[in-house]
Amino acid sequence: QVRLVESGGGLVQAGGSLRLSCAASGIVFSMYTMAWYRQAPGKQRELVASITRGGDTNYADSVKGRFSVSRDNAEKTVYLQMDSLKPEDTAVYYCNTRVIVTMAIDYWGQGTQVTVSS
Repeated sequence: QVRLVESGGGLVQAGGSLRLSCAASGIVFSMYTMAWYRQAPGKQRELVASITRGGDTNYADSVKGRFSVSRDNAEKTVYLQMDSLKPEDTAVYYCNTRVIVTMAIDYWGQGTQVTVSS
C-alpha cells in the first residue's frame, strides 16, 4: 500500500522559509517521479515542483528561484525548500507520485498547511 506523509508546514512571515518533507512507503521510491502540488482556498490544485528519478527538476513559474525540490532515495523522502515566501504561497501543500502498472494511479499525501502572513 502506497503511503505519502507530509510534514513541515506552519505559519511564517513573508520573506521567511519553510522546509516540507514527504516520507513515502509502499513503493520503490527511487523509481518514481515525485511532485509537490498546492491548493489555495477557492483555487484549483496546481503543480509546484517535481523531481524525476534521475534528479531532473521542474518548477512552476511562480516559485522559480525561491523553491527547491530534492530527494533522498535512501530515506525515501522528498523535500521542498521554500525561501522568500509570499502571502500568495499560502495553501495546503500535497505530495504526489504517479504509479503506472496496467493503468496510471495518482497517490496523494494528506497535505500540510502553509500560511504566510504579510
